[in-house]
Parts: sequence; structure tokens; C-alpha cells
Amino acid sequence: MEEGAPESQIEKVMAHLLEKGIKVHRSDGTTRTVLGVIGDASSLDKGLIETFDGVFEVVKVSEPFKLTNRKYKPEGTVVQIDDVRIGGDEVVVMAGPCSAENEQQVYSSAAAVKRAGAKILRGGAFKPRSSPYSFQGLGEAGLRLLRTAANEHNLKLVSEVMDISQIELVEKYVDILQVGARNMQNYTLLRELGRARKPVLLKRGISATIEEWLLSAEYVLAGGNRNVILCERGIRTFESYLRNTLDISAIPVVKKLSHLPIIADPSHGTGRRDKVAPMARAAVAAGADGLLIEVHCDPDKALSDGAQSLFPSQFDQLMAELRTIAPAIGRSICVEPVARRGWAR
Repeated sequence: MEEGAPESQIEKVMAHLLEKGIKVHRSDGTTRTVLGVIGDASSLDKGLIETFDGVFEVVKVSEPFKLTNRKYKPEGTVVQIDDVRIGGDEVVVMAGPCSAENEQQVYSSAAAVKRAGAKILRGGAFKPRSSPYSFQGLGEAGLRLLRTAANEHNLKLVSEVMDISQIELVEKYVDILQVGARNMQNYTLLRELGRARKPVLLKRGISATIEEWLLSAEYVLAGGNRNVILCERGIRTFESYLRNTLDISAIPVVKKLSHLPIIADPSHGTGRRDKVAPMARAAVAAGADGLLIEVHCDPDKALSDGAQSLFPSQFDQLMAELRTIAPAIGRSICVEPVARRGWAR
């Protein structure tokens, strides 16, 4: 629609589209409204629609992903949770242990990441593991520990939901529902998350193309949940030296294709503690809106993913480095770490 088009003109166009049996998704930007047409548009007369008062142009979106497409919503989406804005000027850091193990571990990790400047606590309560004999997480008890620790340190919380049966439970505790790489194409789960009230963090599948990844996000948006955060967490390649290959190039590619915010997970992206910081720095330089980093106070004894978890001192150093990099590309990061006050239990 044209800039400043009145509501009456917008409603007239929408009514015409609905009469044709077309599903319409409305996006209101700061200067103009975009009406996204989803479905079989063969019955529509492009020339006729362009004659409607208030219509600026009719653009065909050729890619199969429509609602995630930047042509549908030219302005970048900002996912806001109270005072935390993901996709804005600040690079938001989510950090914490791979999984909640016990009270001491969760509380000490939360204190450490808060002290360094993280805004969101990450931690798993339900863990999808390749082996059925590996630690599977504490379930709801783990969620309670994570929520209490997040509240005590004024942090938001992100944790993974693995199945539609878990959505209601996990949603009670977390601020962001995470979909892991193994579930990126679990379309039943994605459809249900489209009805969820909380933002969704969608990790890229280990062998997924960018188009497949954006189509998975499309399921959530099509269900009505517009608060989706994409997470590049590394893909499986022929390289065997690292656990995965963190696709840094995916960040600017997604930024051009989609309006959704994108963060990077250099912990899973490399699988090696000594490679996490370099790839985190590279991701921020490439334009990532945030980072998802595993931090554990005693990673050598972690029940899961200890080899890729940073010590708190390493995380402190990384945050200091990111405060130098972010301003160079017009971004910011939590400016001052919280004063050290002996938070750890």
C-alpha cells in the first residue's frame, strides 16, 4: 500500500482478496502496510488490483517462502521480550549450560553469564541425544531450576521443546521456545508452535538448505506466530575435524532473503571449546543479531557437551572482545558487565 494509506483503502483491498478465496496476511510497517497473498493467486487480476485507491504496487514473490520473505516485510522483524530486543541495534547474547544438571550448576552458570553481560539464559531440560543411554535431561525439575535462576538474575530463558506434548509445559517456564536441529522439519510441531504465545527460536537442520530452513519458519508464521528467531548452528559437511561446519555465509544470505532476526550458535557449530570464540566474533562481524553460547562452570564434568562449553573466564573474555567488534559494524552489546558480587552458589 502507499505510505499513509487510510484504513478504509486497506480494508477494501483486503475484502477484494478475501472474496477471491485468498488468504491474506497483513504486515504494518512504520511507513506502509503490506498485504501478503498466500495460496493460488491465478484468479487475481494484477492490473485490476493496482487500480485500487491506496495500492502502491503488486509484487510477485517467486520464492516458496512468502511470509518469511523480505519482499513481504521489507523492515526487519524485532522480537521483543520486555526490554530485550532481538533483531534491533543490540547484539543479544544467550548463554548457559547445555543442560540443567543440578541446582548448584544452574545457579552458578546463570550468575556467571549475567555477570559477563548475557541477557538470556539458555539451558536444556529435555535433551535429544543420539544415544538412548546418554543423559536425557531433568524434565520439569530442570525447567523449574532454570526459571528460578533466570528470575534471580533478571535473565530471560530459552529452552528446547521436543514434542507437541511438551509445548504447554515448557511454555509455562520459558520466554523463548527452542526447536532443535533434529526437529527443524517436524512440521506437526512447527504447526502447533504457530499457535503458541511465546517466540520460537528455530535452529537450522544439520543438512538443511537455507530455503528449507526458511520454509520451516514459514510453518510457524503461517500459524499466526510472527515472533520467530532463526539460529545458524552449523551443518554437516565432509569436514571431520570439527563437529559441524558453522555456515557464517548463511547470516548475510538470510539477512537479504528474510526479515526474521538470525543468531549463531558457535558451540554446536564447532563442537570445540577453543573454536567457539573465533566463530562467535566472526558471526557478529557478519551481522548476526545474537549468539547462543554454552557456558559451564566445570565443563570437564558436564553431563552433556562439555567439550564445547566455555569456562566463565573464557566467556568474560569473549564478551569483552565482542564489545570492540559490535560498534565497528554499527551495533552494540551489553556495555558494562555486572559488578562481581559473589553470585555463585
